[in-house]
Amino acid sequence: MHVVIGGYGRVGRFLAFMLEEHGHSVAVIDRNAEAFAEAGHDIKGRRITGEVFDRSTLEKAGIRHAGAYAAVTSGDNSNIVSARVARERFSVPCVVARIFDPHRAVIYERFGIPTVSGVNWSSAMLLASILEPEVKIRAAYGGGEVVTITADASTQLTGKMVSNVDYPGKFSISAVVRDGVAHLAEPRMELIKGDRLSITVTRDALPELKKLLDLD
Repeated sequence: MHVVIGGYGRVGRFLAFMLEEHGHSVAVIDRNAEAFAEAGHDIKGRRITGEVFDRSTLEKAGIRHAGAYAAVTSGDNSNIVSARVARERFSVPCVVARIFDPHRAVIYERFGIPTVSGVNWSSAMLLASILEPEVKIRAAYGGGEVVTITADASTQLTGKMVSNVDYPGKFSISAVVRDGVAHLAEPRMELIKGDRLSITVTRDALPELKKLLDLD
C-alpha cells in the first residue's frame, strides 16, 4: 500500500519508518524543509516540501494511488483540511487525522474522519491511574469509564475457565500471556499459575475485580 503522510515531526517520522518496516511505500509532506534535515533516520520514500492541503503537493506525493493518508502536522486546521481534501477530492479509502483540541476531535469524527486526540487519551489514562493506583492500566476508553488492565492470575483463579471469571457488563478477560506467548481468551481456556491477564473492566467494577485478583 502507498501511504501519504502530512507532517514530518516526531509522529510523522516514526509513522513513516514503521510503515516502511512493514513493506509499504511512503511519501511525506512538510511545509518546513528543515524538518527533513532534522530527521533521526532516512526513509526510502519521497520527502516533499509544501502545504499538506495543497492539491498539487498532494499529487506529487502520489495521493491519487494512495491507500491511506495520515494528517499529523502540529496544526489542527491543516490536519482537518488536508484530511478532507484527501477523502473528498481524491477519494483516499483510509484517512486519519491527529487533532489536539478534544472538542474539535468530536466534531470531526462526525464528518466521518477518524481522529486521534492525544489530549483525550492522555487525560483518560491519567484520571484512571490516579483513581486506581493499585492496578496497571494499559488503555482507557471514552472518559476513562472503561479501562484495560494487566494483572497476574491470582491463586483463586488457578484452574478456573475464562467463562467462570468473566462478569458480563462488568469485566472480561480479553487476552492471556502464557510463557511469553499471547493468546486470545476463549471461554473454555483454563487459567494456570503464571498467566498474565489483560482484562477490560468498567471503572465502577474495579473494586470487585481487585478482590478477585487479590490486589486489595
